[in-house]
Amino acid sequence: MSTNSTNPNAPSEQERLQQARASFSGRLLSNPQFDEAVTITRILEREILRSGAFKEKLADYAHAYARTENFDTAKAETILRDLFRSRTGRSMNQLREELVAREEALPQEAGQQALEHALGVGEMIETGDKITFHRAFAHQGEALARSLGITDAAAKRLMREEFQAAEQADLYEWGKHLEEEFYRPQIEAERAEAEARRQENGASGTSRSRTARRTRQGSGDSGSAGAAGESATRSSYTRAARDTGAGDSMKQDSDGPPPRYQRRSRMSYDR
Repeated sequence: MSTNSTNPNAPSEQERLQQARASFSGRLLSNPQFDEAVTITRILEREILRSGAFKEKLADYAHAYARTENFDTAKAETILRDLFRSRTGRSMNQLREELVAREEALPQEAGQQALEHALGVGEMIETGDKITFHRAFAHQGEALARSLGITDAAAKRLMREEFQAAEQADLYEWGKHLEEEFYRPQIEAERAEAEARRQENGASGTSRSRTARRTRQGSGDSGSAGAAGESATRSSYTRAARDTGAGDSMKQDSDGPPPRYQRRSRMSYDR
């Protein structure tokens, strides 16, 4: 969530982006470079809203940003700081200080709001679809933080304090107990359903494999029978041809040589 939403008279996000593009640092960047830098400034803004800190993450992202560009880490950090100010209307440190100041001047009704959000954690776990304590706690903490204008970390701390005072119990331990009671059975049921589907699919696959093997075996038997019949037919034709050839040879032996050979024999004898 953008910090500009806390001021109804603040310029829109699109207007802020236009101002950032026209700034000194923005003019030096190509469109891909500018889009990437703006994305990083949103990440940094979210980190400040979450924890109230930014220096470590700024150093990490400035280093990563500079590695693929034609400038060093120091220049990358300057670009990110300038675009952050142009886009949000304040520096990173100014945003952090505003959040700290609001936390130190919370109204009296903030405690009741914190208790309601703490109890909302349990409601989310009980009625939600596979919601863990960590997820529910983060969701309620963020909602309370945006309502009070403080960091998520400060909101979570306030929720735990108010829950402890009202219920004489630790919010974390209570939430983990609800997680085991409601979230864990949902996960176990989901795993059981997935395992049943795997077994069913495995059984169906095994049945199909057996049917395919039987079909291949049947085709193979038919082919073998056909080949055997064809071989037997060829053998009978071969034997018949061999017998016929043997008969012709015996007939030629009994009748003597062909007529021309007989004539040539008689002529030789007359001489």
